[in-house]
Amino acid sequence: MARAALGPTGAVITPTEGPDLAQTAVALEALGFTTLWVAGGPLASLDQVADVIRATDHVTVSTGILAVVRFTSDQVIALYDELEASHPGRFVVGLGGAHGPDPIPTLEHYLDRLATIPPSRRVLAALGPRMFRMAREHAGGAYPVAITPERTAEVRSLLGPDSTLAVDQLATVTADPAEGRQLGRARLGFLATLPAYQANFRRMGFTDDDIASLSDPLIDALVPWGPVEAIAAQVQAHRDAGADHVALSLVSANEQPTVQEWQALAEAVVART
Repeated sequence: MARAALGPTGAVITPTEGPDLAQTAVALEALGFTTLWVAGGPLASLDQVADVIRATDHVTVSTGILAVVRFTSDQVIALYDELEASHPGRFVVGLGGAHGPDPIPTLEHYLDRLATIPPSRRVLAALGPRMFRMAREHAGGAYPVAITPERTAEVRSLLGPDSTLAVDQLATVTADPAEGRQLGRARLGFLATLPAYQANFRRMGFTDDDIASLSDPLIDALVPWGPVEAIAAQVQAHRDAGADHVALSLVSANEQPTVQEWQALAEAVVART
């Protein structure tokens, strides 16, 4: 199976209405990020993905992650075909969110309908062994969220050497422990209520009490805070553990991270890759 080509470092951006999304994408491309991940949860329309690609020049754009229960396979194929015709090679389809009684068969059937999209242009959200196996067999890579570098090493073994491992790393740039942990809890709170994430937190050694309380050790491990050098060290730890790509999801005290916050992080992380 061909690997997904994402480059070393990505940035996760949240879709917004109006010109802000495109302007942010242009700024992040200029900072040297190799892939921009358009967050799937707040995505209102697939047109927003197209807007990012049209506004930028060369950066790879992926959806992180499109829920297959929200967008039909026909819609995804139409978007891929349109962007491949106008901006070839720049769109990677990130998929997941097959909720319901039979999530694995649901996603398998969905992928079967995407036969015209090469596996190397697909990435699957994954946390557990079955999803990593599916990513290895049906896509060019896997995209786990909120994992430790130690878990990255385990995932590398599950995924095998021939698939791209793209880790989504949440991070807060602040020297204030209380602020960093507060922001981390706000971002991780919803995920900690989902059974799949709870199971993965347990795989990483966290207790039910850690999960229920969003304990300091859990937050410090999964949403590291500190100066940009501390975030860069976490990124390097993932790389050393076998990650091919690390996508930074910047947790900010602002409604959206500012370009200045991204710039400081890029100088510490992107410039070193």
